[in-house]
Amino acid sequence: MNDGSVDDTWKIIKELQKKSEFEGISFSRNFGHQNALLAGMTVANEYSDIIITIDADLQDDVACISEMVEKYKEGNDIVYAVRNDRKSDTIFKRKTAQFFYWMMKKMGVDLVPNHSDYRLLSKRAVSTLLQYHEENLFLRAIVPTLGYKSNKVYYKRKKRLAGTSHYPLRKMINFAVDGITSFTISPIRIIMYLRFLIMFLSGIGLCILVGTYFYLHTVSGWTSIMVSIFFFSGFQIVTVCMVGIYVGKTYIETKHRPQYVIEEKTFSATEVTGRSSHATMRYKESQKARKI
Repeated sequence: MNDGSVDDTWKIIKELQKKSEFEGISFSRNFGHQNALLAGMTVANEYSDIIITIDADLQDDVACISEMVEKYKEGNDIVYAVRNDRKSDTIFKRKTAQFFYWMMKKMGVDLVPNHSDYRLLSKRAVSTLLQYHEENLFLRAIVPTLGYKSNKVYYKRKKRLAGTSHYPLRKMINFAVDGITSFTISPIRIIMYLRFLIMFLSGIGLCILVGTYFYLHTVSGWTSIMVSIFFFSGFQIVTVCMVGIYVGKTYIETKHRPQYVIEEKTFSATEVTGRSSHATMRYKESQKARKI
């Protein structure tokens, strides 16, 4: 998948396609990591028995693919490749990842810890996944909701061989926010509980101020009052922003715009149809073998 890269990625993909069993799809622009995965699975599912998604930075160990296939043969429709540690990450990234998984768990979102998008999916798992039509995809949370039998394999992630990551902190934060707001309304519930708490504390404060006025005939503490005003103003802004995110996501979903636009492919529809018929036969044979 070429997600609108401006370098020589697509040129290299077309060169590889001439030499081996290699096919590629190129977007007209950058549509995002999750949509790139979705497009690849949508096309590949037409002529494949299983699909394995993996990043192209060579950090994920391809040696565990054979183990993933064995897990599939044992009857698992989904096999997650999970990192056995995060030593290759910076301390900041490790801590933020731990906090993210902890927060998602507390909010009731089922995630596989230390798993990115390196996974195996059976044909029926992908077919079910393609029935989800969210504009804001968060596959790490969607896949576990499919409910099919799953398993895990563990691997050690390697250091990046070349280049630099194009996933800066800003994108990571946006990815986390999308994940949270796409699968739970817990942030709104938390805001509601905080508002009740603030109302309760404000009531206590009001009683104290009234008592101070009648007994001491003066109410001091303009500094504390101004601090309170700034604090609650900031809290209200955060509240409005959070609600705005949910409203904005709802607005985007109602548009039903295409999730991606494919500009070019290295194969034709005829080739896909031919492969699809062969793949269907292999799929039926593999299902019989799995039952045996």
